[in-house]
Amino acid sequence: MYYIESVTVALRSFFETGGPVLYLILLATTIMWTFIIERLWFFRSVMPSLRQSVVDEWEGRRDQTSWGAHRIRDMLISEVSVQARQYLPIIKTIMALLPLLGLFGTVFGMIKVFEVMAFHGTGNARLMAGGVSQATIPTMAGLVAALSGLYVSVLLERKATREVGTLEDSLVHH
Repeated sequence: MYYIESVTVALRSFFETGGPVLYLILLATTIMWTFIIERLWFFRSVMPSLRQSVVDEWEGRRDQTSWGAHRIRDMLISEVSVQARQYLPIIKTIMALLPLLGLFGTVFGMIKVFEVMAFHGTGNARLMAGGVSQATIPTMAGLVAALSGLYVSVLLERKATREVGTLEDSLVHH
């Protein structure tokens, strides 16, 4: 119980020190990781049955050699490719947006520093430190949040490419 309470206090302190932009970064990171988890679930649970149903549909066709049959094969592969790559552009967009939100936090924090300087002058370093932390913490948080999704995003892209390639190899055309 003490551990949970101390973590809660530390998180509250972090968000208060970093300023309101951290809440935007948290929201964007949560959305990004929701899409990432959905994609991981898709490849683990949905993709095998989807691939098998497409292979069964192709093998159930009588005509697999005509020009029309080849276009149907291309259509089946394309549909699976679209489903496999669904949400990947959104994940990449949010990853690109997170550092920009961090920079927005930097600007927000520097405005606070300038406000303190305008009212109290440059002699009080303690008052300016709050603005400086609001300028640096969001930048760090935005970069860390973007990097947290980078590796998984690349893995998901490779997995989608590999799954579509496997499906293409499975749909034998004569």
